[in-house]
Amino acid sequence: MAWTYLLIASVFEVAFALGTNATHGFTRLWPSVFTLLAAAGGIFTLSLALRTLDVSVGYTIWTGTGSIGTVVLGSVIYKEKITAPKVVAFAAIIAGALVLRLA
Repeated sequence: MAWTYLLIASVFEVAFALGTNATHGFTRLWPSVFTLLAAAGGIFTLSLALRTLDVSVGYTIWTGTGSIGTVVLGSVIYKEKITAPKVVAFAAIIAGALVLRLA
């Protein structure tokens, strides 16, 4: 169940990051409310995952999957470019998460 909570927390993390861009510095009400709720949801579900998982593993995977999801969806939603160095960084994040999981 901890991994399910971590996956949900990662989705909230991506929503938080992408939502922050839509707030325009927290000057737009509904995107700001969405962003704050996503942040709270992410922290809450992460805390549920960390009941079982080591914080070093859970937090690293949460931020890593959040980062990857944000870059991928940022390219779709905000037309950001995915460059070769970004792809290499994705691979490093995924490899690091796998090594942590196996350790």
